[in-house]
Amino acid sequence: MRKLRWVMDGGGFYDLDISTPKTLDALVSPVPGYPLPLGLSRGTRLSRPRQLQFMQLFMYAPLLPSFSQPQGFTLQRVLSLPFTDNWFVFLLGQFNLQKFISSVKSSEEKPARNSSWLKTFGRHLRQKSLYALGLCSEFQLTPDDTLLFGLDSYDYTDKPRAKAVLNHKFPHHDLTVEAVYPGLFIDKTGNYWDVPFSMAIDLASLTTSDSSTGYHLSAHYTSGSPEQFQNIQKQNDRVPRSLLPGLAFKSVFSYRKNIDIWRSETPKLKLVQPYDIFLSNPHVSASGMIGAAATASFGENLARAQASGIKSSFLADIFGSISFTAQHGNFQRLFLDLTRFQARLEFPSSSKFLSGATSLAQDLFNSQKPSTEALQTICPNATVSLQQQIVGPVSLRVDSGISIDLKNNPEWPIQAQEPVFAVEYALQVLGSAKAVAWCCPKRQEFMVELRFYET
Repeated sequence: MRKLRWVMDGGGFYDLDISTPKTLDALVSPVPGYPLPLGLSRGTRLSRPRQLQFMQLFMYAPLLPSFSQPQGFTLQRVLSLPFTDNWFVFLLGQFNLQKFISSVKSSEEKPARNSSWLKTFGRHLRQKSLYALGLCSEFQLTPDDTLLFGLDSYDYTDKPRAKAVLNHKFPHHDLTVEAVYPGLFIDKTGNYWDVPFSMAIDLASLTTSDSSTGYHLSAHYTSGSPEQFQNIQKQNDRVPRSLLPGLAFKSVFSYRKNIDIWRSETPKLKLVQPYDIFLSNPHVSASGMIGAAATASFGENLARAQASGIKSSFLADIFGSISFTAQHGNFQRLFLDLTRFQARLEFPSSSKFLSGATSLAQDLFNSQKPSTEALQTICPNATVSLQQQIVGPVSLRVDSGISIDLKNNPEWPIQAQEPVFAVEYALQVLGSAKAVAWCCPKRQEFMVELRFYET
């Protein structure tokens, strides 16, 4: 859950864009893997300017706070300009409060006898380095087509960030076409990378039934030499191979099955609307997914090292996952009426799993001590989530990955991986929406955002 990625988002393998306060649009893309994850966003989501607009109008939040390193504590506000019913322009401004306070404290300037502290503060407020500005334009071309343009300017660089995104809704598919200059990516260790130009085309099937098949097709093009944007984790400064210049085609076909182990038949409270309609049914359920993924790469972003002169590669694999969900309470009463637990085990590569299992079986057959490498290979990726209502629409949530490191920590190999702590405020009148304030201590990030129809 390297983004604030809720455990059940996208089934785990189709990494959605990661929420981050480091950019004005509050998004960063995960570095694509081989052959998984795809590393592309799917479908549409509420843009950052529209989130700010909603909170300013209906939640009495004139300024929204965020924090990241090294920018510090910042405040955001948006100004909306509705030119027509189908065309909106947003001007998003960010003020670096922490930098302003530090500037005032470190300044040796003292106000003259006849001047005021207000004038002194005014001189500091005129510093351009305190501000970041973003211009966003959204066009509703048709009921099924949305076109978004964004241009952001920051104090720490002379290069603005530009983005263009086209979303089209087919009856049973979502199509996303995106071009960014430069593109911002985050790798597994938490390092951020700037790619001079990145373009992606993504087609995903939509399924709602408990037993369904799905597929996901994508193409990703990058050009220019990637540069490290920030290295907060200080773990690895090697450029991820998939960000090097080149073109990659990916395809995923999967089958998913959901099973209800138990579902409460106790009637709900009459004339009392749940705080979230998607969290109003106590149940215990499980789901499983199995699929195949393939990647064809052309250029320097090869899936694996090739012989001299060869600039293409192909890689395919089988993956699977198992999920478990348990919920108690209807989320209707005032106190402690929702306790929800989710867990997922992911097996992103069957070839690695079979290789490790074979090596482990040979060691046991030969009465030898199992190798640490074989045990590490068969360990799945795990994520867990726990949510607890405190009072009314307010609940606490903790999401975390679980890593098993048998090589470096043999005595206590199980560790929490990038836990995210959140306070959620359910917007009851909207059926299923919430304001989320979350923080990730490892990434040293905090922000407030708006989410719809997510569990």
